[in-house]
Amino acid sequence: MDKPTPPPTAKGPEQTFTGDVWIDSIRDGSDESRLVVAHVRFTPGARTHWHSHPLGQTLRCTDGIGFVGTRDGRVLVLRPGETIWTPPGEEHWHGGTRDHLLAHLAMLVAPEGGGPSATWLEAVTDDAYAAAHQALSTPVRGTAGD
Repeated sequence: MDKPTPPPTAKGPEQTFTGDVWIDSIRDGSDESRLVVAHVRFTPGARTHWHSHPLGQTLRCTDGIGFVGTRDGRVLVLRPGETIWTPPGEEHWHGGTRDHLLAHLAMLVAPEGGGPSATWLEAVTDDAYAAAHQALSTPVRGTAGD
């Protein structure tokens, strides 16, 4: 058993994020499990750029309200306690709403042989981000009021 010293909180780089994003690395994928885990905090309006993961990614919301969007225009709202899986290769983005922060655990398995665990693409446009807010008013099946 081991209790590693965590690295300092890091600011998300502007090459892969829009707005202020803070990352606490928990596991870096360097051991035999290849597990990569980070607690990521997005300030209101902050988001990732478009990206994909060769082995997929699991996002577990710990606080706030946010979005996960895909290239086909699908947007899922992410709230505390909810989990979203993005399949291998699916181009997506995630981040807080314009009025709420989002904190989530980002979890994935690093590829064998040390290849990149993410392919980073262009920034999400302001128009696409604004359109995602329509998902906040879309009723969700199985909730009160159905």
